[in-house]
Amino acid sequence: MGVEKELIKEGDGSTFPKMGDQLTMHYTGTLAEGGKKFDSSLDRGKPFQFVIGIGQVIQGWDEGVMKMSLGEKSTLKISSDYGYGAKGAGGAIPPNADLNFEVELLAIGTNKAPGFADSSGSCTIL
Repeated sequence: MGVEKELIKEGDGSTFPKMGDQLTMHYTGTLAEGGKKFDSSLDRGKPFQFVIGIGQVIQGWDEGVMKMSLGEKSTLKISSDYGYGAKGAGGAIPPNADLNFEVELLAIGTNKAPGFADSSGSCTIL
């Protein structure tokens, strides 16, 4: 399957991330089977920052988020081979688990979505 994107809220439709861009996002990750939440930047009250296209995040994010425009909110449905695969991740994500992430693209570099004023974030690696 890879990654499938389902639109929740449209972005600006014209500003898309490019490989090497610093992105700021909010996300909530759940297991596709059963819907158990395993992580959320919203719970921490701090958006997540990473550089896209260089392997800082799982392949499903690198590919799915590149198709999002600034301000967009979508669900990324990611098969295990584009997620954490046979290894899983710690105790939260079992081996071969398909994942769903509700993601919102808040900023691309210094270009912020309307209504997003806080550019602070962490450099946690998914």
